[in-house]
Amino acid sequence: MKKIIIRTDASVDIGSGHVMRCLTIAHNLKREGCYVQFWMEQHAGNLIDYVAQQGYETITKAEQADLYIIDHYGIDMEWEQNIRPYTKKLMVIDDLARAHDCNALLDQNVVPNFEDRYDELVPKHCIKLLGPKYLIMREEFIEACHQIRQRNQDIQRLLIFMGGTDPTNETLKILTALEKLTFAHVDVVVGNGNVHKEEIEQICRERNYHYHCQISYMAQLMRQADFSIGAGGSSMWERCYVGLPSSSTIVAHNQLITTNYADQLGAVINLGWHEDVTIDTYKHLLNGLGDIDVESLKKIGLQLTETPQPNVWLSHIMELLA
Repeated sequence: MKKIIIRTDASVDIGSGHVMRCLTIAHNLKREGCYVQFWMEQHAGNLIDYVAQQGYETITKAEQADLYIIDHYGIDMEWEQNIRPYTKKLMVIDDLARAHDCNALLDQNVVPNFEDRYDELVPKHCIKLLGPKYLIMREEFIEACHQIRQRNQDIQRLLIFMGGTDPTNETLKILTALEKLTFAHVDVVVGNGNVHKEEIEQICRERNYHYHCQISYMAQLMRQADFSIGAGGSSMWERCYVGLPSSSTIVAHNQLITTNYADQLGAVINLGWHEDVTIDTYKHLLNGLGDIDVESLKKIGLQLTETPQPNVWLSHIMELLA
């Protein structure tokens, strides 16, 4: 049995996206008969207990393994070189076009020149898995992609999800903007790491909104929604993948290029950098939903994220392990 160690983290500042996409990778590898461990640190807002609930042991120091998978902005090429004595192969997941010492690199983002931006940043022998063809998608999203429904301009069902931790507190801005507006159905999703989750839950209870915390049925909510207010990052591509028209607020620097480019291509509405996005920004968006071409957003999002088959990166990882 091949042993794989995934080095990643979640925290109030880091968010939960890295761990969530690594869990998708872990589930797929487990089905292929691999033994997977997570190497995670005890940061505030970590998801160590959640990873354990998903069936994976967590470690806190280097161990021998057949493959290390690294998904971490705080880890650089020097760390990768130092871990080499512990592993035969190394794979990196990145969004930032940084230099790496690895055998395979996966960057699923659609950005200008995505096909060649790592050419001088990784070894010549490195397998480069670049662009939306290599999207990391949970099974629920793959199923939802086959059940895309027709949407019209009458937006009555709203989905709000600003990431697992929402460190810039966008959810409360949106809820304030919604105070005097009426929608037939509002879903509000937060993660366990959201420090404002109790206040958010209370507001949802008072307004008869539907509150969800650390869920495993996000794709179902996306499929049912007419429009979503969300953040950039991997959740933006998930919304595109299931054909859900949405806005994106940039809540972290790693989301700047991808969110701007997705907006230029017409796949999402980019509201801008979170410090510039105010309650009035969300009010303006909500009051103008009827004027948004939701069919165009849906169509372009689907085209951008279309893949010949889901999770094609898996076969490349298995080749590394052969």
